[in-house]
Amino acid sequence: MMRLLALLLTVATGVTLALPVSAQEDRARIGAGNTVLELRSTTDVTIIRPALEAFVEQNPQLSIEYEQWGSNALYADSLAACAGEEPSADAVFSSAVHQMVALVNGACAQDYQSEATLALPSARRWRNQLWGVTEEPAVIIYNSALLAEENVPRTRFALLDLMRNTPLSLAGRIATYDIEASGLGYLFAYNDSLEATTFGAMLEGFARTQAVATCCSAEIIGAVSEGRFLLAYNVLGSYVANAAPADVGVILPEDYTLFLTRGYMIPRQARQAQAAGRLLDFLLSTQGQTILRRAGLIYAQDPEETALLPSARRAIALAPPLLVALDRSKSAQFRTLWRTAFAAIALP
Repeated sequence: MMRLLALLLTVATGVTLALPVSAQEDRARIGAGNTVLELRSTTDVTIIRPALEAFVEQNPQLSIEYEQWGSNALYADSLAACAGEEPSADAVFSSAVHQMVALVNGACAQDYQSEATLALPSARRWRNQLWGVTEEPAVIIYNSALLAEENVPRTRFALLDLMRNTPLSLAGRIATYDIEASGLGYLFAYNDSLEATTFGAMLEGFARTQAVATCCSAEIIGAVSEGRFLLAYNVLGSYVANAAPADVGVILPEDYTLFLTRGYMIPRQARQAQAAGRLLDFLLSTQGQTILRRAGLIYAQDPEETALLPSARRAIALAPPLLVALDRSKSAQFRTLWRTAFAAIALP
C-alpha cells in the first residue's frame, strides 16, 4: 500500500519518494468525548498535547484521535484520501507546507471562515482552505561545549568560512535534514536556494566536510547534544526549544532566518468538519497561541530576545509559489544538485 501511495505522489506532483516510506510514527487518544475528531499531523504528539488537552477540556463532547506521521508519508496518505482510496482525516496539520498548498490546489480541502481565520495575515491564509497556526524559525545549532565561541557561525557567510578553513576537523560532524526523507528539509533547502546567493557555496561546503544528511529533528538535536555532530544547519527551532538539550547553542542566522508556519487543512471528505473548524479557532485563539508559545511553536519577535533584526525574518508564505517546489522538472533538478553534493554520504 505504501508503495502505491508513493506512486500516486509521483504521478500527482512529480516528486519521487524514497521507499520504504514510514507511515504513522505515534498515536494518542486525547479526551473521552463520544464524537471523535481524527487529526493527522507531523507535529510530535508530546509537543502539541497540551493544546489539544485544553481544547477537549472546553469541548468535553469531543475526543481527538491523534496520528503523528512523517511529512512525505502524510502527504501520500492525504492524496490517497482525496482520491477516495483511503479513509480521510478530519484535519491535517503539517510542517511541509509546500505539500499542503499542493493538496489545496488539488481540490482536496474544504472552505472554512471565522473571525480567527480572517484575522490572519495574508501570508498565513490561502483560499480560506489553508491556515498557518505557528511561527517557527530554521536555526543553526551547535555543541557549546566543543565549539569555541569565536568559531560560532552567526551567518551563512561565517559558516562557509568555517567549512573552508577547517574541513578536516569538521569531517562528518555537520548535519542537516535529508531532503529525500524529510518534506520539511526539502522545503527549507528549496527556500534557501531562492533566498541565498550562498546556496551553491553551502552545498560545496557540505560536500567538502562530508556533511551528514538525516531524516529527523530528534536524531539531529540529540547527536549535537552528545557531541557526535559539532553543528547542524536548518534545524526547526521549535523542536530545539522543546527538547532543551544540554550543551546546545541556537543561532538565528543574522543574514536571514526562514520562518515556517505549520499549515492546517480540513480535508474535503472530513466527517467531523465542524469540530475541525472549532479546533482551528482554538489554536488561533489567545489561549491556544499562548499554549503553543510555551511549547516553542511560536517564536519571540522582539529583537532584544532573538538578536534578529525584523528585516532578517523571512516568512515562508502559504501561497502558490510554493507549488514550484513540487514541479516535476524543478524538483528533479534540485534533487540532482543535492545528491551530487552529498554523493560521498550515500543517501538512502
